[in-house]
Amino acid sequence: MNTSAQQEPGTVPIPPVPHSRQPVLKRYLGIYGALWKNSVTREMTFKANFLLWIIVELLWFGMQLSFIGVVYLHTDQIGTWTRWEVVFLIGASHFIQQVFQAFFLVNCTHLSDLVRLGKLDFLLLLPVNSRFIVSVRQVDLGAFVNAASAVGVMGYAAWQLNLVPTLGQVLGFLVLCFAGIVVHYSLMFLLASISFWTVKAQGIVFGYYNLFQIARMPDEAFGRGLFRAFFTFAVPMLLVSNVPVRLVVSKLSDPWPPLLLLAMSVACLVVSEWGWRVSLRRYTSASS
Repeated sequence: MNTSAQQEPGTVPIPPVPHSRQPVLKRYLGIYGALWKNSVTREMTFKANFLLWIIVELLWFGMQLSFIGVVYLHTDQIGTWTRWEVVFLIGASHFIQQVFQAFFLVNCTHLSDLVRLGKLDFLLLLPVNSRFIVSVRQVDLGAFVNAASAVGVMGYAAWQLNLVPTLGQVLGFLVLCFAGIVVHYSLMFLLASISFWTVKAQGIVFGYYNLFQIARMPDEAFGRGLFRAFFTFAVPMLLVSNVPVRLVVSKLSDPWPPLLLLAMSVACLVVSEWGWRVSLRRYTSASS
């Protein structure tokens, strides 16, 4: 390891703090707060870029809703899903995607550059968990604005459906959305770890990101064939947003889909942690 690695420009200095002097949770919250302040400063430095990406994401979201509007000009249902149930589904999928993007997307896509340019040396020398600092060092604040727009769409769709979810349904929805975010983060982080073996892994990472579009569609649209099985059990895209929405709109006939989503989130997290540790053992630092 190169002990002379310099601090990467634009990062917040994190002084070493002995574990015995400060509770671990408080220490990590303090570090995360410093990273947030750094992200706010960076976003406000490039205000035009910040606003532009919000507009681009809103336009893309609008296009998705328009596409569904066109589809339902020619049909009344997709499987058992009505028009406003699918709108609710698209809103939920966009919400999950934007929250994931706010916390993790930039960090996963930048891992390849950290490895290739040797900047990972500095992060590994910090007195914090390496996966933590690699995963959360930057925050995409614009994604929170887009997540709020998704909440607005879900609220309007619920109004159209005369849907008044119970507190239990709302809490269950949030828990399942969190499980979906964990699935996205774990799988993308695992794919980003391939950068320890290749020069660049952004293509693979963004290839996975493009699969997010599958989560916007009702699972019943894919029948019961191999495609649906693959994106339910191997790459659980169809679980990520379909299961939370099914809970809210009362389309769950048994408890196994939520349990499967929770189990898949834990499994994906464990596998990605194993992949990260294996990848780190391969890393030889910029000085090697």
